[in-house]
Amino acid sequence: MFGPLDDLHELAFIERPIRRSLKTAEEIDQLTVDEDLNDIERAVYLLSVGQEVQRASVISNLPSLVRQNPAETFRRVVPKVREVLNGAGADIQLAAAASFLTILQDDIILIHTHTFSILKTVLLHLNHRDTVVSSAWLETLLWAISALPKETIKQEVLNPLLYQSQLSHSLQARLASCRILGKVACKFDSHIVKKELLPLARSLCQDEDLEVRACMCRQLESIARASGVDDTRTELLPELVELAGDEESSVRLAAFDTVINLLEMMDSDDRLHIVVPMVMAACEVSSQADEAVVASLSFQFGKLCSGLAGSLSEEQKGRLLQRFKVLCVTGLQTEGNQTDSNEAMLIHNEAMLIRCNCCYNLPAMVVFADSAHFLSELYPSFSSLCSDPEVSVRRSAAAGFHQVVKLLGQNVQLVHKELLSLLQDDALEVRQPIRMHAAFPELLAALLLAEQTVGVSLRWRLHEKLLQRYSCLSRLLPGETLHQNFSPRIFNILTTNKVLPVQKEAARTFCTFLRYNRKQEQRQEMMERLIQDLAQGRSYWNRLRFLDVCETATDIFSRKYFNKHFLVPALELVHDPVANVRYKLCQMLPRLRSSLRLPADKQLLQKLDFCVQKLLCREKDKDVVAAIRKVRIYINITTLRLYYINIITLRLYYINIITLRLYYINIITLRLYYINIITLRLYYINIITLRLYYINIIH
Repeated sequence: MFGPLDDLHELAFIERPIRRSLKTAEEIDQLTVDEDLNDIERAVYLLSVGQEVQRASVISNLPSLVRQNPAETFRRVVPKVREVLNGAGADIQLAAAASFLTILQDDIILIHTHTFSILKTVLLHLNHRDTVVSSAWLETLLWAISALPKETIKQEVLNPLLYQSQLSHSLQARLASCRILGKVACKFDSHIVKKELLPLARSLCQDEDLEVRACMCRQLESIARASGVDDTRTELLPELVELAGDEESSVRLAAFDTVINLLEMMDSDDRLHIVVPMVMAACEVSSQADEAVVASLSFQFGKLCSGLAGSLSEEQKGRLLQRFKVLCVTGLQTEGNQTDSNEAMLIHNEAMLIRCNCCYNLPAMVVFADSAHFLSELYPSFSSLCSDPEVSVRRSAAAGFHQVVKLLGQNVQLVHKELLSLLQDDALEVRQPIRMHAAFPELLAALLLAEQTVGVSLRWRLHEKLLQRYSCLSRLLPGETLHQNFSPRIFNILTTNKVLPVQKEAARTFCTFLRYNRKQEQRQEMMERLIQDLAQGRSYWNRLRFLDVCETATDIFSRKYFNKHFLVPALELVHDPVANVRYKLCQMLPRLRSSLRLPADKQLLQKLDFCVQKLLCREKDKDVVAAIRKVRIYINITTLRLYYINIITLRLYYINIITLRLYYINIITLRLYYINIITLRLYYINIITLRLYYINIIH
């Protein structure tokens, strides 16, 4: 009963925290800055006495200050930033790391002194206790290394690196040492790399923590390329072989990836005696390994097979091909065997990634297996990937389809079924890559030649069906390709072919191409050609064809587009000197009238009525007169029906308004009812209060 009063009390309680959250005058004064200060002075002032949010804003805006005035920024602002960072929270630390990284990436520093200044700041906070902050500073340091001379790197980065890579330091510090080591290797010659960096790299490869071993293993590629082929064979390759036999799968995987990336630096003996046994063992182990390890192997598979093709026996090639076939169907046989939904989803995603990687490696595997053996060795896997239940896998297969086609050469007919399947796929993202890459010149030329061959024959029914099939090209090929290769040919058929069914099918195909062309200038060009060559053509035959095009356009285009581009040129044919054209127009008038809606198309309706009146008053051909009289009756009935529909719609509109007003009246009445109840309660409260007052007086 007290609902409205309780709601008022709740609103009062909600209002109090809002009022308390407003800034006081003193707080506003603290946030106010003198407008006469320039950008540098304002930044120094806010970093000195501003609040934390203002300091964070200045630090985030540091790249803009450097672009405007680098010398003053590094002389006055950067030292203040360094002071603020001492003891600052994670937000300011991350903002500073991001700003310095942006300055380095944009290459807006002109002298090494400024880079050295950033380096000193980065090194101070590199070992921050927060791992997120430490990682941000590490990324900034790696960019700074690229811009610094090697003397500075050796003194400021390399010497501390030797110290913090020891086991006594934290895991975070040792991981940072691995990444820094891989980055600085390219800055020094092979002698320094061998003398100072290789011992440190070997030490980190033997670290007790698996994350450090895996991280250092992935940096060995950079060190190997900096040290040269000879030192790689003697110093690093044995280390990689040892890591490839590590007890942890992530370390073995890192070693495996590094070896594959360094294949070009190995001679045939190393590949035969070291890499090939490692690869065969990895393929055997991966069949029982977790999906993440298999996913990485699947991504490198094509590169691996291409690099080892000259060092493998036929039996080993067969084992690798068999392993690839298994990867192509990963996860398809085990769907639904998992009870845990989260585990099942994770395994499903990993399996989908493996099959996508197989699509990526298909061209390399075609070369590895030899295109002559494609049908027996790889076609089942290729067909399976092209019809995979996952859209992302089919999209990957479509993206590399054109490369497979080029490799097959004269055997391209083997993948005809898969091409049609991908072109007719329900998912647009599958059709898009094959439309972009697979607008094969040979295929386009064959399609055009087939149409020309059928066109000169007497088999017009076959010609009609062929043009009907061509309309689907609008959803398969890019609009530019259609406009340049097919639209001119279809328009030529429309204007020159003498068989009426073929002409009508050509009109439908041309309108379909126009409908799905996304470039406005090309659509305008096609419309202008229809108007100039058909609607305004010298031959009455072409003007009749324009009315056929209009009849087709009403089925393909929207009502608004048809009224804007086709209706007026069609109505202008009322002045045509040939009676057959006017007769055809009379037959079209009911269809044209049905595309109009009042009141939006009032002017077009007036033009259509003028056309009817002109034919009724001035037409002399008896067939045209008979046709326009029939059409006039139909148009009048249609107009009358629309009139009654509008009246009914208007009445329903007024009924809705009246209903809405009654609804509001009921709401107001209900509110007055509550007000009366509250007033009555207050009246009774006053009476009770008065009675208590008299009782007190009597006592």
